[in-house]
Amino acid sequence: MKKKENIFVSLYRDAKNIKQKDPATKNIFEVVLLYPGFHILVYHRIAHFFYKIKLKLIARLISQIGRFFTGIEIHPGAKIGKRLFIDHGMGIVIGETAEVGDNCTIYHGSTLGGTGKDKNKRHPTLGNNVLVGAGAKILGPILIGDNVKIGAGAVVLNNIKANTTVVGIPGKIVKEKAVQG
Repeated sequence: MKKKENIFVSLYRDAKNIKQKDPATKNIFEVVLLYPGFHILVYHRIAHFFYKIKLKLIARLISQIGRFFTGIEIHPGAKIGKRLFIDHGMGIVIGETAEVGDNCTIYHGSTLGGTGKDKNKRHPTLGNNVLVGAGAKILGPILIGDNVKIGAGAVVLNNIKANTTVVGIPGKIVKEKAVQG
């Protein structure tokens, strides 16, 4: 059985990850005090807890307070992996049924959203180590594989296999990395 991680240990890990990935950061204290990408993770963890125990109104209230203070909207139902780095997060939207893997980076203005026509699972699933460039739109119940890079401004509407780079409107694979095995 998987051991549940202490929330403070988890938040420390997230702050440490942000410090490692952002060359502008001087120390972890700066991350905790000044980074909205870190702050929204705190709000989301609390909101997600209430969402899971079916107190959805409280969960949504907490997520909207987080949105007000950070400019980043993460629905309390979204599943967020370990060490998410949200850089310059203003305008990011992550929908209710979205799933974000471990070690992902999402830049400002990006959307993990629905298309408005799907039932149940409506939002994308990102694998591990995915980079989402500024202003990218990933829409619908699609799967983005591990180690994918999505270019700034790309619009992705279809599944993307692992170890690729996607750019453009609509998103097209421009680079495939050979996997050593």
